[in-house]
Order: sequence, then C-alpha cells, then structure tokens
Amino acid sequence: MEKAKTLPVKKLAIIGMLGAISIVLGLTPLGFIPIGPTSATIMHIPVIIGAILEGPIVGMLVGLIFGASSLFRAATNPSPVSFVFLNPLVSILPRVLIGVTSYYAYIAFKKVGKKVSLISLLLVWMASLGFLTYKFYNDIKLADISNITKIIEGALIALILLVGIYSYKKFKDKAIEVVAAAAIGTITNTAGVLFMIYLLYAGQFVEKIGKSAAVAKKVIISIGITNGIPETIVAMVIVTGVVVGIKNKKA
Repeated sequence: MEKAKTLPVKKLAIIGMLGAISIVLGLTPLGFIPIGPTSATIMHIPVIIGAILEGPIVGMLVGLIFGASSLFRAATNPSPVSFVFLNPLVSILPRVLIGVTSYYAYIAFKKVGKKVSLISLLLVWMASLGFLTYKFYNDIKLADISNITKIIEGALIALILLVGIYSYKKFKDKAIEVVAAAAIGTITNTAGVLFMIYLLYAGQFVEKIGKSAAVAKKVIISIGITNGIPETIVAMVIVTGVVVGIKNKKA
C-alpha cells in the first residue's frame, strides 16, 4: 500500500522537474538553435526522457507543459511566425503526442531485438543521408539558392555522417531502443508541428518568412528537413546519454 501511494508522488516530481526544464529552455535562448527563418529546438528532449523512464502518461504531461510554454512564448515574445503557435493544435497537440510515440517506439524496438533495431536505424540513416546528398547536389546547380543555404546543407551532411558513425560505434551493443525512441519522438515533434502549420496556415506562414504561398508545401518540407535533422541528432545523443546514465545508476 505504501509503495502504491509513493509511486504517483514520484511521477509528479519527475513531471515537475522535466516540465520546469522545458519551460526554462522555452523561455530562454538555451532551448533554440537558430536555423534560417526559424529555430530548431531541444525543448522536446525532457518529454522523450520522461516517456522512456516513466511511461506515456508522464511523457504526455511533460509534453503538455512544453506545448503550453511554447504557446506562452508566442503570446509574450512574438516573432513574424509566432501567430501559428497561438493555436493549441500547433503548439500543444504535437508535443503531447511526443510522449506517446517515444514510449511505444522504445517498447517496440526493445521487443524486436537489437539486430532488427540496428538494421532499422541504419536504413533510416542511409535514407536521410542519401536524400540530403541528392538535394545538396541539385541545389548546387541552382543559381537562386544562396551560398549560406548550400553551406548549411553541406554541414548537415557531414554532421549526420559523423554522428551516424559515432553512434554505431558507441551504441551498437546497447541502448538501440533509446536511440530509436529519441529519433521518433523528435520526428513526431517536427513533423507534427509542421503538418499542422501546413494544414492550417500554409500560405500565411510562408509569406511571413518571405516566400511565395504557391510553394508553401516545398518550403515547409525544406524547413522540416533543415530543422528536423539537427534536432534528431542532438536528441539521440542527449537522450541516450541521460537515460543510459540513469539506468546504470539504478542498476
């Protein structure tokens, strides 16, 4: 009986701690990596950690705090594109779903075994690297693509290549399910937010960043790739380090 009473208190404490970290990241520059007209974020990382360590409910509640702080930041510190985050379907819903996808990805990859998990991650890594390389090659031939964009794309290719090799060497015998959960949780955040923006505000959003509404789909996909890859890489490294460290300490 005593254990049953203390378990919710423990979960509430974890929710409060991780939620507070998300708020601090959201209300300070620490949570954002400026990339072009938007910013990649690491605010979703506490959500993933909470989901893996304590289950989907904890992850969802931390995600709710993350989303609410994103909405608050849009209202109190607006930028040209902040208006989209005033809608809870953009700022909150995808962030709550991070807790669900992260947890069940963690469970699924844990069940299928390390070999299948490793092959799956390798295929995703190769597909991402191949797509970026193809896009970079095509952009080099276009005169209307800025040199800064080309440099960023080239740097992303080098980064994903190096991190992929590093991750394989460091985690090939352990924590594959954590790496996968971090990647899927991050994709849920990036893809979920951008999908809702496309669904609700596509034309308005791209016009606010100086692009034509006629190419809204292409612009939003490009932002997803440019932001999503560094977000995923950072999340995989941080989440894996934190979760493995905590689990080893418990053991």
